[in-house]
Amino acid sequence: MSFLIDSSIMITSQILFFGFGWLFFMRQLFKDYEVRQYVVQVIFSVTFAFSCTMFELIIFEILGVLNSSSRYFHWKMNLCVILLILVFMVPFYIGYFIVSNIRLLHKQRLLFSCLLWLTFMYFFWKLGDPFPILSPKHGILSIEQLISRVGVIGVTLMALLSGFGAVNCPYTYMSYFLRNVTDTDILALERRLLQTMDMIISKKKRMAMTRRTMFQKGEEHNKPSGFWGMIKSVTTSAPGSENLTLIQQEVDALEELSRQLFLETADLYATKERIEYSKTFKGKYFNFLGYFFSIYCVWKIFMATINIVFDRVGKTDPVTRGIEITVNYLGIQFDVKFWSQHISFILVGIIIVTSIRGLLITLTKFFYAISSSKSSNVIVLLLAQIM
Repeated sequence: MSFLIDSSIMITSQILFFGFGWLFFMRQLFKDYEVRQYVVQVIFSVTFAFSCTMFELIIFEILGVLNSSSRYFHWKMNLCVILLILVFMVPFYIGYFIVSNIRLLHKQRLLFSCLLWLTFMYFFWKLGDPFPILSPKHGILSIEQLISRVGVIGVTLMALLSGFGAVNCPYTYMSYFLRNVTDTDILALERRLLQTMDMIISKKKRMAMTRRTMFQKGEEHNKPSGFWGMIKSVTTSAPGSENLTLIQQEVDALEELSRQLFLETADLYATKERIEYSKTFKGKYFNFLGYFFSIYCVWKIFMATINIVFDRVGKTDPVTRGIEITVNYLGIQFDVKFWSQHISFILVGIIIVTSIRGLLITLTKFFYAISSSKSSNVIVLLLAQIM
Protein backbone atom coordinates (compact mmCIF):
# COMPACT_ATOMS: atom_id res chain seq x y z
CA MET A 1 0.00 0.00 0.00
CA SER A 2 2.84 2.39 0.86
CA PHE A 3 4.44 1.71 -2.53
CA LEU A 4 1.22 2.77 -4.31
CA ILE A 5 1.04 5.98 -2.26
CA ASP A 6 4.70 6.75 -2.95
CA SER A 7 4.22 6.03 -6.66
CA SER A 8 1.17 8.31 -6.81
CA ILE A 9 3.21 11.11 -5.20
CA MET A 10 6.03 10.65 -7.73
CA ILE A 11 3.66 10.45 -10.73
CA THR A 12 1.82 13.59 -9.59
CA SER A 13 5.08 15.51 -9.25
CA GLN A 14 6.23 14.28 -12.68
CA ILE A 15 2.96 15.47 -14.24
CA LEU A 16 3.42 18.89 -12.61
CA PHE A 17 7.05 19.12 -13.80
CA PHE A 18 5.98 18.02 -17.30
CA GLY A 19 3.28 20.70 -17.39
CA PHE A 20 5.76 23.37 -16.29
CA GLY A 21 8.22 22.28 -19.00
CA TRP A 22 5.42 22.32 -21.59
CA LEU A 23 4.35 25.85 -20.59
CA PHE A 24 7.96 27.08 -20.57
CA PHE A 25 8.41 25.65 -24.07
CA MET A 26 5.26 27.33 -25.41
CA ARG A 27 5.40 30.66 -23.53
CA GLN A 28 9.16 31.31 -23.66
CA LEU A 29 11.09 29.30 -26.23
CA PHE A 30 8.54 28.94 -29.05
CA LYS A 31 6.36 31.99 -28.52
CA ASP A 32 7.66 33.52 -31.79
CA TYR A 33 7.54 30.27 -33.80
CA GLU A 34 4.82 27.96 -34.97
CA VAL A 35 5.08 24.52 -33.33
CA ARG A 36 5.21 22.06 -36.22
CA GLN A 37 6.85 19.11 -34.45
CA TYR A 38 5.10 18.17 -31.23
CA VAL A 39 7.63 15.37 -30.69
CA VAL A 40 10.24 18.07 -29.91
CA GLN A 41 7.94 19.64 -27.33
CA VAL A 42 7.22 16.25 -25.74
CA ILE A 43 10.93 15.29 -25.57
CA PHE A 44 11.88 18.65 -24.02
CA SER A 45 9.08 18.48 -21.44
CA VAL A 46 9.81 14.83 -20.55
CA THR A 47 13.53 15.58 -20.15
CA PHE A 48 12.74 18.56 -17.91
CA ALA A 49 10.26 16.51 -15.85
CA PHE A 50 12.60 13.60 -15.21
CA SER A 51 15.56 15.89 -14.48
CA CYS A 52 13.53 17.73 -11.83
CA THR A 53 12.26 14.40 -10.49
CA MET A 54 15.85 13.26 -9.89
CA PHE A 55 16.46 16.48 -7.93
CA GLU A 56 13.30 15.73 -5.99
CA LEU A 57 14.45 12.18 -5.19
CA ILE A 58 17.78 13.52 -3.89
CA ILE A 59 15.90 15.87 -1.55
CA PHE A 60 13.58 13.02 -0.47
CA GLU A 61 16.65 10.88 0.25
CA ILE A 62 18.10 13.58 2.53
CA LEU A 63 14.80 14.23 4.32
CA GLY A 64 13.83 10.55 4.55
CA VAL A 65 10.55 11.08 2.69
CA LEU A 66 8.96 7.96 1.09
CA ASN A 67 9.98 4.37 1.64
CA SER A 68 13.61 3.49 0.76
CA SER A 69 12.53 0.69 -1.62
CA SER A 70 10.14 3.11 -3.40
CA ARG A 71 12.87 5.72 -3.74
CA TYR A 72 15.27 3.13 -5.17
CA PHE A 73 12.68 1.86 -7.67
CA HIS A 74 11.80 5.36 -8.94
CA TRP A 75 15.46 6.38 -8.99
CA LYS A 76 16.38 3.43 -11.21
CA MET A 77 13.33 3.99 -13.44
CA ASN A 78 14.29 7.67 -13.81
CA LEU A 79 17.83 6.72 -14.76
CA CYS A 80 16.59 4.28 -17.41
CA VAL A 81 14.23 6.86 -18.95
CA ILE A 82 16.86 9.62 -18.88
CA LEU A 83 19.43 7.33 -20.54
CA LEU A 84 16.90 6.28 -23.18
CA ILE A 85 16.25 9.95 -23.97
CA LEU A 86 19.90 11.09 -23.88
CA VAL A 87 21.51 8.24 -25.79
CA PHE A 88 18.79 7.12 -28.21
CA MET A 89 15.90 9.56 -28.73
CA VAL A 90 17.48 13.03 -28.65
CA PRO A 91 20.54 12.23 -30.86
CA PHE A 92 18.32 10.44 -33.41
CA TYR A 93 15.86 13.34 -33.69
CA ILE A 94 18.69 15.90 -33.86
CA GLY A 95 20.07 14.00 -36.86
CA TYR A 96 16.55 13.66 -38.29
CA PHE A 97 15.83 17.39 -38.20
CA ILE A 98 19.32 18.26 -39.52
CA VAL A 99 18.78 15.94 -42.50
CA SER A 100 15.23 17.30 -42.98
CA ASN A 101 16.65 20.81 -43.50
CA ILE A 102 18.88 19.55 -46.36
CA ARG A 103 16.80 19.44 -49.51
CA LEU A 104 18.95 16.87 -51.34
CA LEU A 105 18.57 14.32 -48.53
CA HIS A 106 14.88 14.94 -47.86
CA LYS A 107 13.61 11.75 -49.54
CA GLN A 108 16.01 9.47 -47.65
CA ARG A 109 16.07 11.38 -44.37
CA LEU A 110 15.27 8.31 -42.25
CA LEU A 111 18.28 6.43 -43.64
CA PHE A 112 20.68 9.33 -43.14
CA SER A 113 19.26 9.98 -39.66
CA CYS A 114 20.09 6.40 -38.70
CA LEU A 115 23.61 6.83 -40.12
CA LEU A 116 24.12 10.01 -38.06
CA TRP A 117 22.85 8.24 -34.94
CA LEU A 118 25.22 5.30 -35.51
CA THR A 119 28.09 7.79 -35.93
CA PHE A 120 27.12 9.41 -32.63
CA MET A 121 26.96 6.01 -30.92
CA TYR A 122 30.43 5.10 -32.22
CA PHE A 123 32.05 8.24 -30.81
CA PHE A 124 29.92 8.02 -27.64
CA TRP A 125 31.17 4.48 -27.01
CA LYS A 126 34.79 5.30 -27.92
CA LEU A 127 34.63 8.06 -25.34
CA GLY A 128 34.90 5.45 -22.59
CA ASP A 129 38.20 3.96 -23.85
CA PRO A 130 40.55 6.39 -22.00
CA PHE A 131 38.59 5.96 -18.74
CA PRO A 132 38.46 2.93 -16.41
CA ILE A 133 34.80 2.27 -17.19
CA LEU A 134 34.77 -1.43 -18.15
CA SER A 135 34.30 -3.74 -15.19
CA PRO A 136 33.95 -7.54 -15.03
CA LYS A 137 30.98 -7.09 -12.69
CA HIS A 138 28.91 -5.35 -15.36
CA GLY A 139 28.16 -6.40 -18.91
CA ILE A 140 28.94 -4.35 -22.02
CA LEU A 141 25.28 -3.32 -22.50
CA SER A 142 24.57 -2.65 -18.82
CA ILE A 143 23.20 0.58 -17.43
CA GLU A 144 26.57 1.29 -15.76
CA GLN A 145 28.28 1.56 -19.16
CA LEU A 146 25.87 4.25 -20.32
CA ILE A 147 25.82 6.08 -16.98
CA SER A 148 29.62 6.30 -16.88
CA ARG A 149 29.88 7.78 -20.37
CA VAL A 150 27.03 10.22 -19.76
CA GLY A 151 28.77 11.15 -16.51
CA VAL A 152 32.00 11.99 -18.33
CA ILE A 153 30.12 14.29 -20.74
CA GLY A 154 28.01 15.76 -17.93
CA VAL A 155 30.98 16.57 -15.69
CA THR A 156 32.78 18.19 -18.64
CA LEU A 157 29.73 20.30 -19.48
CA MET A 158 29.29 21.27 -15.83
CA ALA A 159 32.93 22.35 -15.65
CA LEU A 160 32.58 24.46 -18.81
CA LEU A 161 29.30 26.05 -17.69
CA SER A 162 30.64 26.68 -14.17
CA GLY A 163 33.77 28.30 -15.57
CA PHE A 164 31.68 30.48 -17.85
CA GLY A 165 29.38 31.45 -14.96
CA ALA A 166 32.31 32.23 -12.66
CA VAL A 167 33.72 34.66 -15.22
CA ASN A 168 30.45 36.03 -16.61
CA CYS A 169 28.77 36.79 -13.26
CA PRO A 170 31.36 39.30 -11.96
CA TYR A 171 31.72 40.78 -15.45
CA THR A 172 27.95 41.29 -15.66
CA TYR A 173 27.33 42.76 -12.21
CA MET A 174 30.55 44.57 -11.21
CA SER A 175 30.58 48.26 -12.04
CA TYR A 176 34.37 48.05 -12.44
CA PHE A 177 33.91 46.50 -15.90
CA LEU A 178 31.39 49.09 -17.09
CA ARG A 179 32.74 51.66 -19.55
CA ASN A 180 31.59 55.23 -19.23
CA VAL A 181 28.84 55.99 -21.75
CA THR A 182 27.27 59.43 -22.13
CA ASP A 183 24.33 60.71 -24.15
CA THR A 184 26.83 62.52 -26.41
CA ASP A 185 28.44 59.23 -27.39
CA ILE A 186 25.08 57.68 -28.25
CA LEU A 187 23.94 60.74 -30.25
CA ALA A 188 27.23 60.81 -32.20
CA LEU A 189 26.90 57.13 -33.10
CA GLU A 190 23.24 57.55 -34.06
CA ARG A 191 24.22 60.50 -36.27
CA ARG A 192 26.80 58.33 -38.04
CA LEU A 193 24.20 55.61 -38.48
CA LEU A 194 21.67 58.04 -40.01
CA GLN A 195 24.33 59.46 -42.36
CA THR A 196 25.23 55.94 -43.49
CA MET A 197 21.56 55.12 -44.11
CA ASP A 198 21.17 58.34 -46.14
CA MET A 199 24.20 57.40 -48.24
CA ILE A 200 22.76 53.93 -48.88
CA ILE A 201 19.42 55.42 -49.96
CA SER A 202 21.06 57.96 -52.27
CA LYS A 203 23.27 55.33 -53.93
CA LYS A 204 20.32 52.99 -54.42
CA LYS A 205 18.38 55.86 -56.01
CA ARG A 206 21.36 56.50 -58.27
CA MET A 207 21.43 52.82 -59.27
CA ALA A 208 17.70 52.87 -60.03
CA MET A 209 18.09 56.02 -62.17
CA THR A 210 21.02 54.48 -64.08
CA ARG A 211 19.05 51.30 -64.79
CA ARG A 212 16.09 53.38 -65.94
CA THR A 213 18.32 55.41 -68.29
CA MET A 214 19.92 52.25 -69.68
CA PHE A 215 16.50 50.72 -70.23
CA GLN A 216 15.21 53.80 -72.03
CA LYS A 217 18.24 53.87 -74.33
CA GLY A 218 17.85 50.18 -75.06
CA GLU A 219 21.29 49.24 -73.73
CA GLU A 220 19.91 46.29 -71.83
CA HIS A 221 17.75 44.83 -74.59
CA ASN A 222 19.09 45.94 -78.01
CA LYS A 223 22.26 43.94 -78.31
CA PRO A 224 24.46 44.39 -81.47
CA SER A 225 24.10 41.69 -84.14
CA GLY A 226 26.55 40.16 -86.56
CA PHE A 227 30.03 38.75 -86.14
CA TRP A 228 31.72 42.05 -85.25
CA GLY A 229 28.85 42.92 -82.96
CA MET A 230 29.33 39.61 -81.11
CA ILE A 231 33.09 40.27 -80.69
CA LYS A 232 32.36 43.80 -79.51
CA SER A 233 29.83 42.57 -76.94
CA VAL A 234 32.44 40.14 -75.55
CA THR A 235 35.38 42.57 -75.41
CA THR A 236 33.43 45.63 -74.22
CA SER A 237 30.66 46.22 -71.68
CA ALA A 238 27.72 48.56 -71.50
CA PRO A 239 28.62 52.15 -70.54
CA GLY A 240 26.68 52.08 -67.30
CA SER A 241 27.30 48.49 -66.18
CA GLU A 242 30.73 49.20 -64.65
CA ASN A 243 29.28 52.11 -62.68
CA LEU A 244 26.44 49.90 -61.45
CA THR A 245 28.91 47.24 -60.26
CA LEU A 246 31.00 49.80 -58.39
CA ILE A 247 27.95 51.41 -56.82
CA GLN A 248 26.62 47.99 -55.74
CA GLN A 249 29.95 47.21 -54.06
CA GLU A 250 29.79 50.54 -52.24
CA VAL A 251 26.22 49.82 -51.15
CA ASP A 252 27.21 46.39 -49.79
CA ALA A 253 30.07 47.94 -47.82
CA LEU A 254 27.81 50.67 -46.43
CA GLU A 255 25.13 48.14 -45.44
CA GLU A 256 27.73 46.13 -43.53
CA LEU A 257 28.90 49.35 -41.85
CA SER A 258 25.30 50.22 -40.93
CA ARG A 259 24.84 46.81 -39.32
CA GLN A 260 27.98 47.30 -37.23
CA LEU A 261 26.90 50.81 -36.23
CA PHE A 262 23.46 49.56 -35.25
CA LEU A 263 24.98 46.82 -33.06
CA GLU A 264 27.33 49.35 -31.43
CA THR A 265 24.40 51.69 -30.76
CA ALA A 266 22.39 48.89 -29.16
CA ASP A 267 25.44 47.95 -27.06
CA LEU A 268 25.81 51.56 -25.88
CA TYR A 269 22.15 51.67 -24.85
CA ALA A 270 22.55 48.38 -22.96
CA THR A 271 25.68 49.67 -21.22
CA LYS A 272 23.88 52.88 -20.25
CA GLU A 273 21.03 50.84 -18.75
CA ARG A 274 23.56 48.77 -16.78
CA ILE A 275 25.18 51.99 -15.46
CA GLU A 276 21.80 53.31 -14.30
CA TYR A 277 20.97 49.91 -12.76
CA SER A 278 24.30 49.81 -10.89
CA LYS A 279 23.35 53.05 -9.10
CA THR A 280 20.25 51.46 -7.54
CA PHE A 281 20.28 49.56 -4.23
CA LYS A 282 19.88 46.23 -6.00
CA GLY A 283 22.71 47.10 -8.38
CA LYS A 284 25.03 48.00 -5.49
CA TYR A 285 24.12 44.73 -3.78
CA PHE A 286 25.00 42.69 -6.88
CA ASN A 287 28.18 44.75 -7.29
CA PHE A 288 29.22 43.71 -3.77
CA LEU A 289 28.38 40.08 -4.55
CA GLY A 290 30.49 40.31 -7.70
CA TYR A 291 33.55 41.39 -5.67
CA PHE A 292 32.86 38.77 -3.00
CA PHE A 293 32.52 35.87 -5.41
CA SER A 294 35.55 37.03 -7.41
CA ILE A 295 37.69 36.83 -4.26
CA TYR A 296 36.04 33.51 -3.38
CA CYS A 297 36.80 32.03 -6.83
CA VAL A 298 40.45 33.13 -6.62
CA TRP A 299 40.71 31.56 -3.15
CA LYS A 300 39.13 28.29 -4.35
CA ILE A 301 41.52 28.13 -7.31
CA PHE A 302 44.46 28.75 -4.98
CA MET A 303 43.34 26.08 -2.48
CA ALA A 304 42.55 23.57 -5.23
CA THR A 305 46.03 24.06 -6.67
CA ILE A 306 47.63 23.49 -3.24
CA ASN A 307 45.49 20.37 -2.66
CA ILE A 308 46.52 18.94 -6.05
CA VAL A 309 50.22 19.73 -5.63
CA PHE A 310 50.49 18.42 -2.05
CA ASP A 311 47.90 15.62 -2.52
CA ARG A 312 45.69 16.93 0.27
CA VAL A 313 42.12 15.71 0.77
CA GLY A 314 39.53 17.94 2.45
CA LYS A 315 37.86 16.26 5.43
CA THR A 316 35.28 18.94 6.29
CA ASP A 317 32.97 20.92 4.04
CA PRO A 318 33.10 24.77 4.01
CA VAL A 319 29.82 25.13 5.96
CA THR A 320 30.99 22.92 8.85
CA ARG A 321 34.40 24.58 8.90
CA GLY A 322 32.83 28.06 8.96
CA ILE A 323 30.46 27.14 11.81
CA GLU A 324 33.36 25.63 13.82
CA ILE A 325 35.44 28.80 13.44
CA THR A 326 32.46 31.00 14.44
CA VAL A 327 31.57 28.86 17.49
CA ASN A 328 35.19 28.76 18.69
CA TYR A 329 35.54 32.52 18.20
CA LEU A 330 32.30 33.41 20.03
CA GLY A 331 32.68 30.68 22.66
CA ILE A 332 29.05 29.49 22.62
CA GLN A 333 27.51 26.03 22.98
CA PHE A 334 26.38 24.85 19.58
CA ASP A 335 25.64 21.45 17.97
CA VAL A 336 27.89 21.87 14.94
CA LYS A 337 27.18 18.49 13.35
CA PHE A 338 23.37 18.83 13.56
CA TRP A 339 23.13 22.40 12.25
CA SER A 340 25.81 22.00 9.59
CA GLN A 341 23.75 19.24 7.96
CA HIS A 342 20.58 21.37 7.94
CA ILE A 343 22.39 24.51 6.72
CA SER A 344 24.13 22.47 3.99
CA PHE A 345 20.75 21.04 2.97
CA ILE A 346 19.21 24.53 2.76
CA LEU A 347 22.16 25.75 0.70
CA VAL A 348 21.86 22.75 -1.64
CA GLY A 349 18.15 23.53 -2.08
CA ILE A 350 18.90 27.18 -2.87
CA ILE A 351 21.60 26.12 -5.35
CA ILE A 352 19.21 23.67 -7.06
CA VAL A 353 16.40 26.24 -7.39
CA THR A 354 18.70 29.02 -8.61
CA SER A 355 20.50 26.62 -10.96
CA ILE A 356 17.23 25.56 -12.62
CA ARG A 357 16.08 29.20 -12.84
CA GLY A 358 19.46 30.34 -14.21
CA LEU A 359 19.52 27.47 -16.68
CA LEU A 360 16.07 28.32 -18.04
CA ILE A 361 16.94 32.03 -18.35
CA THR A 362 20.23 31.22 -20.11
CA LEU A 363 18.51 28.74 -22.43
CA THR A 364 15.94 31.39 -23.38
CA LYS A 365 18.60 34.01 -24.18
CA PHE A 366 20.73 31.51 -26.10
CA PHE A 367 17.70 30.28 -28.07
CA TYR A 368 16.64 33.81 -29.06
CA ALA A 369 20.21 34.66 -30.10
CA ILE A 370 20.81 31.84 -32.61
CA SER A 371 17.46 30.24 -33.46
CA SER A 372 15.53 30.51 -36.70
CA SER A 373 12.43 28.84 -38.13
CA LYS A 374 14.57 26.01 -39.58
CA SER A 375 17.06 25.49 -36.78
CA SER A 376 14.72 25.97 -33.79
CA ASN A 377 13.85 22.27 -33.41
CA VAL A 378 17.51 21.20 -33.48
CA ILE A 379 18.52 23.89 -30.96
CA VAL A 380 15.73 22.92 -28.54
CA LEU A 381 16.83 19.27 -28.67
CA LEU A 382 20.45 20.30 -28.04
CA LEU A 383 19.32 22.35 -25.05
CA ALA A 384 17.36 19.34 -23.77
CA GLN A 385 20.51 17.22 -24.15
CA ILE A 386 22.56 19.72 -22.13
CA MET A 387 19.82 20.05 -19.52
